[in-house]
Amino acid sequence: MSVQVENLEEKNKAKLTIEVSAEEFGEALQEAYKKQKKDISLPGFRKGKVPMNMIEKMYGPGVFYEEAANILIPQAYRSAAEESGEEIVSRPDIEVTQIEKGKPFIFTAVVAVKPEVTLGKYMGVEVTEIDTQVSDEDVMNEIDRERENNARIVSVEDRAIENGDTAVIDYEGFSDGVAFDGGKGENHSLEIGSGSFIPGFEEQLIGKNAGDEVEVNVTFPESYHAPELAGRDAVFQVKIHEIKTKEIPELDDEFAQDVSEFDTVDEYMASVREKVQERKNAEAKQTQQEEALEKIVADSQMDIPSEMVDMQTENMINQYAQQMAQQGISLDQYLQIAGITLEELGNQVRPEAETHIRQDLVLEAIAQAEDIEITDEDVDAEIERMAVLYKMEADQSKGYVTENERENMKLDLASRAALERVAEGMKPRAKAEETDEPAAEAGDAAAESADTEE
Repeated sequence: MSVQVENLEEKNKAKLTIEVSAEEFGEALQEAYKKQKKDISLPGFRKGKVPMNMIEKMYGPGVFYEEAANILIPQAYRSAAEESGEEIVSRPDIEVTQIEKGKPFIFTAVVAVKPEVTLGKYMGVEVTEIDTQVSDEDVMNEIDRERENNARIVSVEDRAIENGDTAVIDYEGFSDGVAFDGGKGENHSLEIGSGSFIPGFEEQLIGKNAGDEVEVNVTFPESYHAPELAGRDAVFQVKIHEIKTKEIPELDDEFAQDVSEFDTVDEYMASVREKVQERKNAEAKQTQQEEALEKIVADSQMDIPSEMVDMQTENMINQYAQQMAQQGISLDQYLQIAGITLEELGNQVRPEAETHIRQDLVLEAIAQAEDIEITDEDVDAEIERMAVLYKMEADQSKGYVTENERENMKLDLASRAALERVAEGMKPRAKAEETDEPAAEAGDAAAESADTEE
């Protein structure tokens, strides 16, 4: 196999001309014959036993060409793409230019290639200063969430339902007097105020007691996922079995010992303050990095091939589909619920896809400009870190990672290192400078006025 590369006039496009030897093409024809002969019959021959030359005589010499091309092209293209040295960022547009028995098989592949990036200023980028001071309220909010997480659920027998309670109910819904699918449940625990039921449902249970039978009237939203119920009135017959509430633990030394390694409330609160500070610092850094990267991208030049954006958009949709599948929802079901087509979803995702591409290209360019090199040891360390995260054996994890995946990890680690390099040089704009500037201007104006009066 041989490959010739031609850079096209259209920017960031290349044409690969790939030639496969006549011998290899002949072998592919034989393979095509073996795959298809079982479905071919001719008078005088048993089905599947017709000789290749007889089939070609009857149906023409090109009878196996299409199948032979389908056999050859995938592997030949992969090898040619690697041999070409081009950084291909799209699927190929394939065209067969020569296909004839006894001659080399020739086809072309037009591809988009990774564009060059002309970096703008990437060190010393000004970013907005973010206040990371931790207030007492921040600390108490964090502690209250921990208390909430450690709350006990207890039954309530001496009062009616209040907002925040959990009601254990049976329910059945009717529209125009007819029960509808999915509208019935037994011993369902419903947190009042959670908004998990149809708007208006939960509020009508407030003030009711265990043992009550309640008629709840609601209207389904116009956007409800079941079209036959969207916008329609419904009545739910509800039986309240039990009322439960959360019992929040007191903030004392015993609580501190239960949820932390500390013995006293004061020690526990100090540790919470430290953790909140770390989180605020990390969040501020990430926000500033995003702002800096956005400015660097805007200040850099690159021509993104539309095919590259197409491919990234498709990849992102596939990732969404995988995430939804983990929740038991297929992509088709999601599209139906959202009321959009696959094309409309693609149009929604496309701007984000292009943003990701521009950011990735800029970070790669910065990594090259800064001579950032990722070693095999760096990759091994990252695999070990991920193994700990997912509770796997590091050596076992390394065995699962292919060479191609290791190369992708190197690119990712280099991009992360480039972003860290950018972060080191960021220049936060002090808020004092922003507010002092108008004040200084006002002072100058006042001085000029005084001079004029004199």
